[in-house]
Amino acid sequence: MTMEKRRVLITGMGTVNPLGHNVRDSWRAVRDGVCGIAPITQYDSSKQKVHLAAEVKDWDPAQALPGRDWRHMSRYAQFGMAAAQEAVADSGVDLEGLDRTRCGVILSSGIGGIGMAEREQTRCLEKGFDRVNPYYIPTAIANMGAGLIAIAFGFKGMCTCPVTACAGGTNAVGDAFRHIRDGYAEVMLCGGAESAVTPLSIGGFTTMRALHVGDDPASASIPFDARRNGFVMGEGAGVLLLEEYEHAMARGAKVYAEVLGYGATCDAYHMTAPSPDGEGGARAMAQAMADGGAAPEQVGYINAHGTSTPLNDSGETAAIKKAFGPHAYDLAVSSTKSMTGHMLGAAGGVEAIFTALALHDGFLPATINYCQPDPACDLDYVPNQGRSARVEYALSNSLGFGGHNASILLKRWEE
Repeated sequence: MTMEKRRVLITGMGTVNPLGHNVRDSWRAVRDGVCGIAPITQYDSSKQKVHLAAEVKDWDPAQALPGRDWRHMSRYAQFGMAAAQEAVADSGVDLEGLDRTRCGVILSSGIGGIGMAEREQTRCLEKGFDRVNPYYIPTAIANMGAGLIAIAFGFKGMCTCPVTACAGGTNAVGDAFRHIRDGYAEVMLCGGAESAVTPLSIGGFTTMRALHVGDDPASASIPFDARRNGFVMGEGAGVLLLEEYEHAMARGAKVYAEVLGYGATCDAYHMTAPSPDGEGGARAMAQAMADGGAAPEQVGYINAHGTSTPLNDSGETAAIKKAFGPHAYDLAVSSTKSMTGHMLGAAGGVEAIFTALALHDGFLPATINYCQPDPACDLDYVPNQGRSARVEYALSNSLGFGGHNASILLKRWEE
């Protein structure tokens, strides 16, 4: 006897990212094609090759977070907490009425509190390592964002942190979806949070030749463009409140979209390079569609991983062709990283929000600053201008170092 799979809805969303401190402002910026990339302000980057990042602008944790607890949170955790607060408030869920043993948190972070680690290492080299800040460990570890959110809302179900590099945010949403669908919870907060605009992190990605090193924001993050030569580091958080269908309907919840399917695979190919033929990414997309019972021809939009690195964008294009066959050329594919930069573990959370809103509002975000077509990238990337389109099904892809691939399938909500 197989248990009937339960339906899972997105009923709340929250974000802090380079385009805005909430969903409304961020989505307006996406619709307007705003670029969130600018010179780095968090430290003096003059002695390094990379001078641009997509930072969260004008961030004041004292304004965004109540009380004084924010003083013992890394910047990534502050972003995650603010996004979670918005998602819970947006959902309208009555916290007092919840069985909180049936509510959980899955929040990814690729690097956690790396800024805290760098600062403490520098300080301890001068003063001795037994003088380290007692909050160093709980502030720096990558799972603490999830833990703090669970504490804030009293969510006592599963609480975990997928650390799968750039795929983590999508793994978090997919894992939370399965957790509800398979009967383990009614409510899950999920997504990702990241803040890695630091000297060591930027330096590390620079020496790998992963980052763009120019100084013009308009030609820095240019996914699928022939001129692309590296990604731009972004930061922020995206948190979704997923809810079981009956639970949401019983309280008359508003619904953004339905989560229908999830695919997770590994290239098993190389530490950092994606498999050039896109085989792993194609399987993740195919799994997500099969999981949700959607034919490839029904999918109208893909929010691509689209990092603006030479290998990723051609490999992901190959993956889309492998997964969709001739229909690949009828799909709209865009990368909102052209606006937000690459938020690593937070990318999948923020992009799941943008994908849900694309379905909900009938608007497909653009890949901005697209100028020069690349023969290896020959799909419809919604260049420069977003467009109105009524789409039934959409995928959001995330592909990470280590060969991690994750894809989620969302469906437009109709009462």
